[in-house]
Amino acid sequence: MLSVAEATQRILGVFAPLTGEVIGIDRALGRVLAAPVTARLSQPPAAVSAMDGYAVRAADLAKLPARLTVTGTVAAGTMPTLTLNPGQAMRIFTGAILPQGADTIVIQENCDRDGEIVIVREGSTTLGQHVRAEGNDFRLGDIGIAAGRLLSARDVALAAAMNWPSVTVTRRPRIAILSTGDELQHPGEPMGPAHIVASNGIALAAMVTACGGEPINLGIARDNMADLHRALDGARGADILVTTGGASVGELDLIQQALKDKGAKLDFWKIAMRPGKPVMFGELGALPVLGLPGNPVSALVTATLFLRPVIDRLLGRTSETGSPAVARLGAALKANDQRQDYLRATLTRGTDGSLIASPFPKQDSAMLSLIARADALIIRPPHAPAAEVGDTTDILPLSGGCLGI
Repeated sequence: MLSVAEATQRILGVFAPLTGEVIGIDRALGRVLAAPVTARLSQPPAAVSAMDGYAVRAADLAKLPARLTVTGTVAAGTMPTLTLNPGQAMRIFTGAILPQGADTIVIQENCDRDGEIVIVREGSTTLGQHVRAEGNDFRLGDIGIAAGRLLSARDVALAAAMNWPSVTVTRRPRIAILSTGDELQHPGEPMGPAHIVASNGIALAAMVTACGGEPINLGIARDNMADLHRALDGARGADILVTTGGASVGELDLIQQALKDKGAKLDFWKIAMRPGKPVMFGELGALPVLGLPGNPVSALVTATLFLRPVIDRLLGRTSETGSPAVARLGAALKANDQRQDYLRATLTRGTDGSLIASPFPKQDSAMLSLIARADALIIRPPHAPAAEVGDTTDILPLSGGCLGI
């Protein structure tokens, strides 16, 4: 059996970032940038006031209080037309461009106005007081957002401020999802005594959406070749086909044979891991195929380990969303066997602030209720020795979506 690391390497080696497309900046949240955003202007475009007050010359504040003659008003969005001379001041508002000759702002709270005279009671002779210099935020040509970044609300704000009405983002990967099995019924359908509700397709579609892909749910294929062949045809045009169930070697595990009938070449179909040993990968012509186990927890765990990195690779993401973290164990663990374990666990904080991962006593691969409550997977390498409470362990956090402010 392959190790998880080798399986991951073989799978990812098939994929490369997809092509880019141009979309409006108002639709860019959660998309991955395919080309860098550079400033198309400087911000601010000239020195501007950071406060409401008066534009003055710092030299005129050498002796306080200072009496200055008000010669005009400058509001944001207007260009000053007058030059400020010694002994003069101009009323100015936040965001307004400083008039020529001014080098400092005194805030209105430190001034008294008497007709055309302003008396400055407090002020600084430091040049640039309460002034935002030209290009203080960014300058023309500065790189604001690098390619490969998942765009947050903050990124969208910066791109808009840099004068980009549209941006180039990576096309969303199209992920075809096929569930297999005679026992499956869609949620809400009549249930016989031998039926189970098909949750895998819905769960994987939600994961694909959360990771930035476009799910194509092909529904359920029954355990017969005709239905499997028909369902496989529905994956045309996808960037990858993901199947659940039927990837093992039982008499009714037919997906391997159905794929071979279509001319697929399989790379592997077993990984030394738990849950999720029967994971299959191959190519149906130019279409990569990832076969996941049918047990709901196994499907979600293996999708987290293998499908999520594929989506990241297709999107050209530069950050690793599936990178392990470190925590302390909240319960003792026995020595591991030859398979890499992924134990569902909750995360809490200890009195010292350290992260504590506590595995559930039951780790049944069919118990969705537990993985729904889990915050992370504890990673136990093959042949890991017994571990005690407080020992450090690698974890794979599950919480947190792909979008953020």
